[in-house]
Amino acid sequence: MKKLCLLMVFPGILMAEMLEVDKSHSEVQFSVSHMVVSKTKGEFTDFEANVDVVDDKLVSVKATIPVSSIDTDNEKRDDHLKSGDFFNVEKYPNITFESTEVKDGKLHGKLTILETTKDVVLDLDFLGPVKNPWGKMVYGLNLEGEIDRNDFGLTWNKALETGGVVVGDVVKISISVELNK
Repeated sequence: MKKLCLLMVFPGILMAEMLEVDKSHSEVQFSVSHMVVSKTKGEFTDFEANVDVVDDKLVSVKATIPVSSIDTDNEKRDDHLKSGDFFNVEKYPNITFESTEVKDGKLHGKLTILETTKDVVLDLDFLGPVKNPWGKMVYGLNLEGEIDRNDFGLTWNKALETGGVVVGDVVKISISVELNK
């Protein structure tokens, strides 16, 4: 009833629809330079997202990622990443993101890691809708970008004898989310 009343009073206002995340077809991944010669890749295996569309156009994203779900395929490294040297999961259990603007193939927003919030811009590819074989309308939200981990207080490192450091500063982010209407 509220939607109907709002549309009667303000007929130019369009109501946003929230899409449902299909976690079995979604991933939140990252990579970072390791000892200057390779990359360490990982993912967060758990996350929540509110994704809103109006007329099949993306209008907002709000996400929460439990840091405890970090997985680099190395339990010892994962435990170190969860420790006070990096994410301090006991004190700061979540990473959060809230969009501020969708414009020109970019998703602008506020990313919070530890207690630091910074503006970030991610390359955006929003696809769909397409009807899946079971009759549901499906969308794809793909995001790519980079952050400097030092900007968020993730500063742990060790110098290498031959020059360089164990962990690079630039973290590449790759997110692919399938969404159902």
